[in-house]
Amino acid sequence: MTTDSSADTRVDQEALREFAVKLAGQAGRQALQWFRKPLTIDLKGDESPVTIADREVEAELRKALASRFPEHGVLGEEHGDERLNADYVWVVDPIDGTRSFITGWPVWGTLLAVLYKGVPSVGIIEMPALNERWVGELNGSTRFTSQQGEVEICHVSACRALETARFYTTSLLYFSDQDRKRIEQIADEVDIMRFGGDCYGYGLLACGHIDLVIESLLQPFDYLALIPIIEGAGGVITDWQGNPLTMNSDGRVVAAATPELHRQVLKKLA
Repeated sequence: MTTDSSADTRVDQEALREFAVKLAGQAGRQALQWFRKPLTIDLKGDESPVTIADREVEAELRKALASRFPEHGVLGEEHGDERLNADYVWVVDPIDGTRSFITGWPVWGTLLAVLYKGVPSVGIIEMPALNERWVGELNGSTRFTSQQGEVEICHVSACRALETARFYTTSLLYFSDQDRKRIEQIADEVDIMRFGGDCYGYGLLACGHIDLVIESLLQPFDYLALIPIIEGAGGVITDWQGNPLTMNSDGRVVAAATPELHRQVLKKLA
């Protein structure tokens, strides 16, 4: 993705990351105002739930971005897209895990990605109710901030075999009938199988607590922020054919701790 202008649009990477972290933190604190409070729940066209929290958090994120970087593009789950041909595009999921949010389960997050010419350069998983955060950078590291404010550099596990893998997926309901059979076969072979978590599973993978996440029916705002986080921790994240994830991917995602485990899983998904 490029702009029509020949002007230099590069932003200092450190300043970009710091602003993104600040923005994600503000969004998380705003979302907490509605957490475990009475909410009106609407259904979108795809029958997925949405609340005032989703809409208001994204609206505030967009205002902050327009004030600081008016020339940048934005893709959000609730309010559409703006200037996707810009060199920099911010991709926002205000509440990843709305079903968790509306049922009082604290495993929901705010996802924020910064793309430069179509490639995610910064990715953030903000977990407001847990007070945890992952920040990953292209060609850099992934850092996890704990509830106690301690910061550590993330490293994926050394798991190379499916039979020893700890595997997460959000729900079997989110796969087509044909894909579900593949996932059930993988579940039969792994060491541990767990459901739920949405974006949280990818953070656990980056920290080495689990080894594999496979999902389907995801949108760009669900997975683009995850790419720098998984890769910055040394893991692998692609579509089910092993191709890099882009704005135009089909929404089927596999993230693995090692290339060896990733290759095994791709054969099962073929």
